[in-house]
Amino acid sequence: VWLVMAAFFISRALIKTGLARRIALFFVRLFGRSSLGVCYALALSDMVLASIIPSNAARSGGVILPILRSIAELYGSLPGATAGRLGSFLMTGVYQGICVTAAMFLTGQASNPLAAQIATQQFHYPVSWANWFLAGLAPGLCSLALVPLLVYRVNPPEIRHTPEAAAFAAGELKAMGPMSGGEKTALAVFLTVCGAWIASPLHGLDISVPALLGSSALLVVGVLTWEDVKNERAAWDIFIWYGGLLMLGKALNDTGVTALFARAVGSAFGGTGWPVLLAIALVIYFYAHYGFASITAHILAMYPPFLAVLAAKGAPLGLIVFAFACFTNLAAGLTNYGTTPSPMFFAHDYVSLKRWWKVGFLASWVNLALWSTVGFAWWKLIGVW
Repeated sequence: VWLVMAAFFISRALIKTGLARRIALFFVRLFGRSSLGVCYALALSDMVLASIIPSNAARSGGVILPILRSIAELYGSLPGATAGRLGSFLMTGVYQGICVTAAMFLTGQASNPLAAQIATQQFHYPVSWANWFLAGLAPGLCSLALVPLLVYRVNPPEIRHTPEAAAFAAGELKAMGPMSGGEKTALAVFLTVCGAWIASPLHGLDISVPALLGSSALLVVGVLTWEDVKNERAAWDIFIWYGGLLMLGKALNDTGVTALFARAVGSAFGGTGWPVLLAIALVIYFYAHYGFASITAHILAMYPPFLAVLAAKGAPLGLIVFAFACFTNLAAGLTNYGTTPSPMFFAHDYVSLKRWWKVGFLASWVNLALWSTVGFAWWKLIGVW
């Protein structure tokens, strides 16, 4: 709970100082000479920001989406007749990318620490920023490489070459001028906190401590004001309701509810080994997200009992902890309501409902295939299971 709140405050500093926008524009200037390159640039920008900004709505809706819309309009691509020029592709491609980046980091979106806490407290499998980052690295990069290519094929833009996008980003960066003192301070805190998270096995500090120290440093030097802290409503909301949800989950575990559920389901699949049961459970779990308008709701409803069932059947804890946690984020790409940014992107009206769902369904095949092959093999290699 403290980690998420502190990370929200740091993300406020990145957005307030303009550093987050500068990072996104830098990637667009570097890769934005084609429509596919713009998609990759914005997805990579979100990946960098996801390493410390736990609100996918703040980083993608507040930083990435305005730049995306500006580039689409630069080529005369507006909702309606001209949406297919560029905007429709970018909206679907970038959105699928941010679902992947949400799965790559503990701070990828606000519910990931909840999954980590459930794994740690109820199943005694410790999850840190560093081991989630390592687990998400290989399959996440593979998905980020292939999913935009898939979207490029099934929802192709009419405009393939976009040199003006790179020029636009260069012009915006020039207008921003050199990095301000606030940006440099925010960058220093960003790198220091990430470094402390990566080194947590060495110094033994809980990952919330560097985040709180980073937030305090931003307050002391004046990059953040107390008004900024008070007005960060999402952070305070999460601080209150996450605490309640975590205690509810602990109570369910302490009273044996999840164990009872596991025994009941386990008896129903008495003759099935855990590999077959895992494959069936992952597919059911993934596509059940059609019935959820929130990653948090999905995790709360299905994550603990599914882990309990597989753990009771003897499945490796590390494998199931990361599989179900990451798949929840990837499943948000299925619909236009799967997570907070999805209605923000869809509401711009560049993409029809039918096309959005078609792209999401096809992207789900790629993500399921990559994370259950490359991902599982990578997790075996690094000792997750």
